[in-house]
Amino acid sequence: MHTPLSPADAQRAAHGSTVERLARTGYFVKGLLYGLIGILALLTALGQGGQTTGTRGAIRTLADAPFGHVLLWLIAIGLVGYALWRFAQSILDVEDKGSDAEGATKRLGLAGSGLIYGGLAVSTFNLLLGDGTGESGGSGAASWTARLMEQPFGVWLVGMAGVGTIALGLYQLYRAWAVTFEDKLKTREMSAAQQTWAVRISRFGIGARGVVFVLMGTFVIQAALQADPQEARGLDGALEALEGQPHGPYLLGLAALGLVAYGVYCLVNARFRRIG
Repeated sequence: MHTPLSPADAQRAAHGSTVERLARTGYFVKGLLYGLIGILALLTALGQGGQTTGTRGAIRTLADAPFGHVLLWLIAIGLVGYALWRFAQSILDVEDKGSDAEGATKRLGLAGSGLIYGGLAVSTFNLLLGDGTGESGGSGAASWTARLMEQPFGVWLVGMAGVGTIALGLYQLYRAWAVTFEDKLKTREMSAAQQTWAVRISRFGIGARGVVFVLMGTFVIQAALQADPQEARGLDGALEALEGQPHGPYLLGLAALGLVAYGVYCLVNARFRRIG
């Protein structure tokens, strides 16, 4: 016989189930967005149309697709779920990051991620309500950089943001190299082939995203050094910079494939990640 759950245990189980649904929906939507960003960039690299864009641009692209209104509702709900999951990781410490210096730093970064994806959710709801102007990834980067520069010691704050973005990119490269993400997956529920390919694709995707973040941080530091917020670039600006280099289409194509791989990594998390 099963022992009946106490009211407190039942409440915790319901809370955990809600958090898990929010997290998995969020990872699924994040995977769709990064996959779309990568596909659009790959089409550009191949000379087949497409565009270099960031998450807001990908959301606007979905808005123009058939059944765009339905897709936007899915995206908005998923982004809310992902933001709440990040806040749960940060504030509730559902993954036991701890309160020491390292744990506090990780939790602060998770809170920042929650704010970013919460902002994307608000932008998506604005599109649904007809206020669909929004900002592209590049103009968005210039906009927040300009606002930050208006604050006391603003140039220094922008420079610190750039250093932080580069550090985040380097950390992503470390995660890809050391495969630190694998212990968060339910590998026992995977076949041997699934586990092998999930790790390979995830390493490529996380590493590619790390390189893009390093580029973005470099542009933010350049904006601080020149006291010009227009020098800051988001994801779309980093992809455009790759396209403008010698052998640009090859570099852009490689980065695009990496972003598609990162989207697959997010989808793997949606299905197999250990939550809570």
